[in-house]
Amino acid sequence: MKRILIASTLALGATVLAAAAPAASGWEIGPVIRGKNYSVNMPPSPKPERGGWSFGFPVGSKAAGHVHYVTFRPGSLAGKARIVVRYRVDAKAGTRFVPQANPDRAGTVSLYLQRRGDNWNAKGRYQYYRWYAPTASMRELAPGVGEISVSLDDPQWISVLGQPAATNPGAMREALADVERVGLVFGSSNARGHGVYATAPAKFTMTGFRID
Repeated sequence: MKRILIASTLALGATVLAAAAPAASGWEIGPVIRGKNYSVNMPPSPKPERGGWSFGFPVGSKAAGHVHYVTFRPGSLAGKARIVVRYRVDAKAGTRFVPQANPDRAGTVSLYLQRRGDNWNAKGRYQYYRWYAPTASMRELAPGVGEISVSLDDPQWISVLGQPAATNPGAMREALADVERVGLVFGSSNARGHGVYATAPAKFTMTGFRID
């Protein structure tokens, strides 16, 4: 009986260590900077789904809208090891996901985190307030299911100006300890969060998100 209690306690401890993502209403479609939402013609939050959430991509043109960031407030990530996200894209074959800032490139989705207090100008110390997951973890948007799994101590996380965490590991540690937001960004390989629209009706569903 004592061994069973110890095993149960350890299992519970492992569960507690994993940070659960909030319900759909706790996520923000943005970013919202000085009162302006850069995800044009998008709702403020995604739609609840079983085990996650979803949204429909704006369709047809840049003028129709574009989705940039879908994020939430996780609290400090100090001591956390990994982010894992699972998702599904529903769209007809041939649908293209277009980066509104770089329409000649493929649309992408990747992970992102942002330190609290960022002023968004990327100057001085603020160049180390936004961090984008390693390039190898970035995924092109296409119909089907996908998964992104990224270690938080990977030295290839890149700052908003493209500097790898390996060049300033202290700045990355400080960001992890004082995180404001974490989540997904939509854009292209050279403009991760600059927004995407689709050429035909398409739906993005987040089916799982955890921080271990």
